[in-house]
Order: sequence, then C-alpha cells, then structure tokens
Amino acid sequence: MTNRWKSIGLAALLAGLTLSASYAEAAGVLTIGRREDSTTFDPIKTAQNIDNWVFSNVYDVLIRVDKTGTKLEPGLAESWTTSDDGLTYTFKIRDAKFSDSSPLTAEDAAYSLLRIRDDAASLWSDSYKVIDTAVATDAHTLTIKLKNQSAPFLSTLALPNASVISKKGMESLGPDAYGEKPIASGAFVVEEWRRGDRVILKKNPNFWQADRVKLDGVEWISVPDDNTRMLNVQAGELDTAIFVPFSRVEELKKDPNLNVDIDASTREDHLLINHAHGALGKKEVRQALDLAIDKKAIVDTVTFGQGSVANSYIPKGALYYYADNLQRPYDPEKAKELLAAAGASDLTLNYLVRAGDEVDEQTAVLVQQQLQKAGITANLQKVDPSQEWDMIVAGDYDVSVNYWTNDILDPDQKTTFVLGHDSNNNYSTNYKNEAVKELVAKARLELDPKKREQMYVDLQKMAKDDVNWIDLYYSPYINVSRKNIENFYQNPLGRFFLEDTVKN
Repeated sequence: MTNRWKSIGLAALLAGLTLSASYAEAAGVLTIGRREDSTTFDPIKTAQNIDNWVFSNVYDVLIRVDKTGTKLEPGLAESWTTSDDGLTYTFKIRDAKFSDSSPLTAEDAAYSLLRIRDDAASLWSDSYKVIDTAVATDAHTLTIKLKNQSAPFLSTLALPNASVISKKGMESLGPDAYGEKPIASGAFVVEEWRRGDRVILKKNPNFWQADRVKLDGVEWISVPDDNTRMLNVQAGELDTAIFVPFSRVEELKKDPNLNVDIDASTREDHLLINHAHGALGKKEVRQALDLAIDKKAIVDTVTFGQGSVANSYIPKGALYYYADNLQRPYDPEKAKELLAAAGASDLTLNYLVRAGDEVDEQTAVLVQQQLQKAGITANLQKVDPSQEWDMIVAGDYDVSVNYWTNDILDPDQKTTFVLGHDSNNNYSTNYKNEAVKELVAKARLELDPKKREQMYVDLQKMAKDDVNWIDLYYSPYINVSRKNIENFYQNPLGRFFLEDTVKN
C-alpha cells in the first residue's frame, strides 16, 4: 500500500497539541501517534497507508504476509490447493466469526473479492479482473476460477484492501455506514472514530486468534506536527509514535525511557510530476528535472545517512528489483541544455509541500535550491496535510514529494497502480505510455520466472527513460516507543503486528 494518500485537518493539529483524556488511560491500551487521520474503513476505497495499516488489525485476509515480509502464510484461509491448469484455486475457510458474532463464511470471502473487482468505487479493480468466478461451494469452501493463469494472484489476496468483510453487514448498513464503523474480521474492532482526532480500537473477542492478542485496545491518534508528536512520546503522553524525523533519531536513542526501532522497509520516496501541465508533458523536460536534482545530497542532508539513493520504482530488496537501472547524474548544466532544446528555459513550477512535515519541508527547500541552479523556479506552496492529496488528485500541482510502501510481495500491485492503470491516472501523474501499459498487463500473466523478471527489468528501464516520476531515496521505517512497550514491530510491507504487542 501503500503510500501517504491523504492527510488531516486543522482539528487534528489542535487535538495533537494537548492530548485529551481518553479510553487510552486504561491499562493495556496502546496509543500510537501518527500524522494523519484515517479516511475510511471501506477497504476498496483507499490506497493509503494511514488506512491500510489500521485495516491490517481490524480486518483479516485470506492469505497473510509473514513477519519477515518475505513469504505468504495462512490467514482466514487455513489451506488451499491449485488445479493442474493453474486456473482453479480452492480455499478451506477456517472456523471464524465477525465481531458481531455472526459466522464468517466462504460466501463473505467471495463477496469481498467480487466487490473489489466490480464495485465502481474500487481503486483496485484492475488487479482482480483476472478472477472469472468466486463461489462458496459450502460454508467453508471458496472456489475461485481465473480467466487465465496469474503469477501474482496469491499475493494479491494478502492486500489489506482485499480483506474479508461481512456481506450481510455491508448490504444492510451500506458502504457509508460500514466505512465509518465496520464489522471486523481481525484482532480489533472500531469502538469509536473521532474524526480529525483518533481512531479507538478495542480487542475483538470473536477474532479467531483472540488468545494471541495481548492488548485491550489501541488508539491511533493524529498529531500532524513531527516535533509535537516526538515530545508527546518523550513526555509519556503517547506510548509510541511513527514517522520519526531522521534528524531526531540520535537524540531519541539517548533517552533512557525510549526505544527507537529501525525496521527494514519497502518505502521509496519520489517526486510526483503532473505530466498534464504544459512543458512537464515533454519527456526531455522531465529528464532535465531528474538531472537537476542531487539525490545523494538529499540522502546526506535530509535522511542523515539513513536512506540510500533510489534508482527504480521497485524498492531495493524487493522481487525483480533491477540494481543496474539508470541513475542519472546530478548535472544542472546538462539540464539547462535539455530545457533550452525543449523550449522550456523559463520553467516555473508549483511545488506542493506538507506543512509541519519536517522531512518534506527540508526536502522542498533543498530541491528548490538545486532546481534554481538549472534555471528552474520552484514556488513552494505549503498546505495543510488535509488539503495536499486532494489537490494532487485534482491535478492542482506541478510537483510534490510522496512515498510508497509495498502492500504485497509481488511487484504487480505497485507497477499496475503507477504505470499501467487508468482509474487513478497512474498515481495522479497523468503518465501515459501504451507500450508500458501493455507490458504491465503481460507481466501479470507470465509464469516463467526468468521471462517475467526480464519484463520487470524492461519496465524499470522504460519508466526511468520516461521519468514517470523522479526516484529519490529508499529508507527504513523509524518508530519510537516507551520502554514498557514490547513487540511494537512493522514488517517491510508496513504491517504492524499489534496482536503481539505488549504494554507492561
């Protein structure tokens, strides 16, 4: 998933400055400080980490990604078989219940998959159109027939957005109500959602692994200002906080009351480019922008060496990552030449910046200075996080830094979403290359690992040549917690295993 797709409003900022008394004062309730508020609990309607990371403990999926972030393991499907022709998958659904005590059946699983495939509101339909039929042959048997063989199919079932929801609950409540207070299939249930402030979760006693869950509840609290969020943890007003600024890592490590966790990730930060805006539609102009940005300087200055320069949209260490992909050198003079040849020597850009995000603000100032050396003017427009993504989706931007973390093991998800997709205008960049889109579709169907790897190598080369966006850097997850918190862990795909977290 997934990526920082939307943020929060002024109400959350005010709420974050003085954390209100809450359910979290009870023993066994973990408080987590984050920048943004949730946007929905309807899985198919979001592609944001701020939603998916909460979904992962409110809902369960048929197949999970393990703690190492490297292999699949059973979830609600305790086992499965595949037909000889690779087209029919049969899943044995374990004996489980929803949070309202109703039985969780194969019919609910089939409904959830057909909904993510067919619903007009689904952001993920392309990845599930390979499904021909999904049928509950009995309460505990789900049979899925594919239109053709699909290499990433099992991986897509682990996507948080493909979580199993209650068919009866969705049909009776409707998507709006269900998206506000869902019927859970995972470790926790949504007790209350105070918009702009916090999401309050309580342990789900009907979860099939309820004995595994140590916490009584979890509160995800919105504190958009990085400095305030860190101070809240240091003061004991929060148990944990995510998105620790790179500049604070060494200081926080010295605090005897804290643990700073640096976990391997699939995070890649990049500069989004709106190809629909004038000269930015020219490949040569985008290549000039790439040449005009010194990524090593960003890594050294902004990440304090915690990051590494990115050369591909596929993160280092992920399946089919191409280590030898082109990495354009920092060359502002060459950038000037390309701009002149493209008739864009006087290029001026509207650069959206998230106010209160220390790393984003530092990056923006540095990139602005670098672009100026190539004759490019970048006007920084600081906006409240609640506005930024809506402006990007609306196309009201030229460039803006964003990030993505993988949600599944296979590269198809990210590749489809940013290179071969229509419904989201390829991550709101308006990038269009029909040859790339065609290869994305073919790679999804190719079963020969060597041939498939070559397809993704070619896609990485093509994306870099086109400059669909500008790859900046890869970095780990950096979170902080009080010493009395154990097992606060995030795997490389971003999932928090809160069912194993302990508050002493």
